[in-house]
Amino acid sequence: MTEFSLRPATVDDFSAIRELIRKVHINPTGLDWPRFVVAVDRSGKMLGCGQLKVHDKDVIELASIAVIPEYRYLGIARAIIEKLTSKAPRPLYLTCRFALRPFYEKWGFRVIKRSEMPCYFRRLDRLTSLFSPLVRLDGGLFIMRLL
Repeated sequence: MTEFSLRPATVDDFSAIRELIRKVHINPTGLDWPRFVVAVDRSGKMLGCGQLKVHDKDVIELASIAVIPEYRYLGIARAIIEKLTSKAPRPLYLTCRFALRPFYEKWGFRVIKRSEMPCYFRRLDRLTSLFSPLVRLDGGLFIMRLL
């Protein structure tokens, strides 16, 4: 089993964060290294990351949760999510693919209706609805909230 620890990201982590986000095909916008937590092994190699993305003063998103594919299923994503959610204000939002819905429900996140979404997520939901026939989303995207 791979041992890892969590720490706040540094500017030196930014290229590895950006590379990992692209590798796992998640939203590469809004990557701001000071908001990230990274998981590193004993040698300092980054294995995973996540951030709390601020959209508005009261709209915070758990975002950019990514783990290098060969290091998945070792508890890295769980540790990152627990670290970030433990210090995040509520409500906390996230966007996820259909297949990840049960994963995030473990922490109490619930799918919300468009009428319950802050403006940013309503726009995102509308755009997703318009473009989903053109983009392979494996069942669509969910906007979820943790109270």
